[in-house]
Amino acid sequence: MKNKIKYIKLFIIVIIFNACTGDFENINTDPNGISQESLTQLNNHIGSRFTPIFANIIRTEPAWNYQLQHGLNGDVFSGYMTSPTPFAGNINNQTYALVDGWNAFIWIDAYDGSGGNGVMPFVREIKNQVAISNSAGGEKFVYLANIMRVMAMHRVSDVFGPIRYSQFDDFDTTGKYDSQETAYKAFFADLDQAIDGLKEFEGNGQFIPFDQSQLGGDIASWRAFANSLRLRLAIRVSNVDGNLAKTEGEKALASDAGFLTSDMVINTPGFRHPIATISGTWNDICMSAEMEVILKGFNDGRAERYFNAPADASLGDYKGIRQGIDITSKSQYASHSLIGAVVDTESKTWMTVAEIYFLKAEAGLRNWVGAGDVKSNYENGIRASFTQHGVANVETYLADNTSTPNDFVDALDAANNVAYGSDVKIAFDNSATNESQLEQIITQKWIAMFPDGQEAWSEFRRTGYPRIFPVVLNNSGGAIDTNIQIRRINFVNSEVNTNLDNVEEARTFLNGSDNGGTRLWWDTGSNNF
Repeated sequence: MKNKIKYIKLFIIVIIFNACTGDFENINTDPNGISQESLTQLNNHIGSRFTPIFANIIRTEPAWNYQLQHGLNGDVFSGYMTSPTPFAGNINNQTYALVDGWNAFIWIDAYDGSGGNGVMPFVREIKNQVAISNSAGGEKFVYLANIMRVMAMHRVSDVFGPIRYSQFDDFDTTGKYDSQETAYKAFFADLDQAIDGLKEFEGNGQFIPFDQSQLGGDIASWRAFANSLRLRLAIRVSNVDGNLAKTEGEKALASDAGFLTSDMVINTPGFRHPIATISGTWNDICMSAEMEVILKGFNDGRAERYFNAPADASLGDYKGIRQGIDITSKSQYASHSLIGAVVDTESKTWMTVAEIYFLKAEAGLRNWVGAGDVKSNYENGIRASFTQHGVANVETYLADNTSTPNDFVDALDAANNVAYGSDVKIAFDNSATNESQLEQIITQKWIAMFPDGQEAWSEFRRTGYPRIFPVVLNNSGGAIDTNIQIRRINFVNSEVNTNLDNVEEARTFLNGSDNGGTRLWWDTGSNNF
């Protein structure tokens, strides 16, 4: 009953809002002389809604919001970074005592945002504005909004599993969840429709004033991004639904939209990358143990871009921290390597060209038509990553068939020492099994996607690569298996308290209990081939 009352109130507000539109000529006259008619002609009534969408997919400001949206979940669970700070007496996400107050921001930025600026409500507003204005060509804005909605919501689904997506726009059903399978199929449908529908608008410049990416409002480039995203999601479901994956993957590989030819970067002028603040100013995030052993074991030049030398010179050139260890004070490990120049920027990256090559490499392993040569795509992915970060000697790196990841040695406590789980190498082995080749591909993809821990965590859960070290301290009370590691985050209290009936239904879509130990739909736990 509480939920019904909430949505009835929301519906009444919408009716009142629409009833007032007849007085827009007087009410909505800009005091500086810009009329509603002028705003409509410039598409500002639609385009202005894109700003909070760009802002909330990966939050930039304030930095603490990013820290809760991605930093203290995906960034650490992926094996990218570790916090030296023992938040809440070291009873926190890093030791598998999941903090609902932190994790709620993953949900808030999608559905509510700061002051109601969440992704999903503003996509809905764009659709409503296009429908109300009934202007020719308005559908292009809907296609673009849906591409961004998929970008945002596949990440949210990859944290929680079931999400509110396909029924969100209808106030009668806005609180209802899709299973992750249903959501993913809706993602593909939205991307397919956008890629096809935007073709007729190539060359149209109406999105230019509202595009905060380096694509500059170019519709052809947005089609390419949508198609690149389609290939990412096709690979994501390859273990659970091979037919769906192959269909969508081959559709992407054959599409006239093509793929991104430059990294998908969102510009944030005036705003520092949040990781630069979290690490460089607050000293709250450092290099992980996994990054240390892989980059140093491979003699990987990208380490110079990704991390800084430790404040304590006795620790060597780079030093990481193992996740989930016994830390009593920040000062213990705060002198370890902080995040480097890679985050010294006023932008954030949604997808790289390197990732696309690695997606094609895996598609080739799976014999998808149009994928190209596996080895060539693998090597081109590494080349693209080296180019992105301005690192030299890539050909020497590609030919290295002896270097392997190091074992980890903790600087302070030998109880945290751990051996790396394989001898994966750099030079592509054409004679190896598909599984061994996949480990090479995903290990290099993991390196290349840094610092996007959310995507790296998803790929680790899907494939098991690279070999992320288990936590030493597990405070989950048995909900999360130490060796299997964390697989998802439970539904947040803000949803449980306001949308309980629908949350209860969503829980039936899970493959287990509503906790961090339950695998997502695409996370099968079985062989990759």
